Amino acid sequence: MVKGVPILLVFFGLFAVASFLIPVPMFPGNMLTGFAESWISGYSGFLSALLNGVFYGAILWFVFLGISRKLGEED
Repeated sequence: MVKGVPILLVFFGLFAVASFLIPVPMFPGNMLTGFAESWISGYSGFLSALLNGVFYGAILWFVFLGISRKLGEED
């Protein structure tokens, strides 16, 4: 099992929900609304929130993995 999956899920959920509830454009999700065609414009807020959750969740997960690896080397 991959280390830190709960961390990834928590930060994904946190950023996805925050991006969906707070109407402030955040990178990279706001790029989706700029590139969206008319057929996807109804879902652009939802897809933007999912993209932000994946993007920022993955970044914080990699930071967690790096820090835990560094702390594991010191033992």
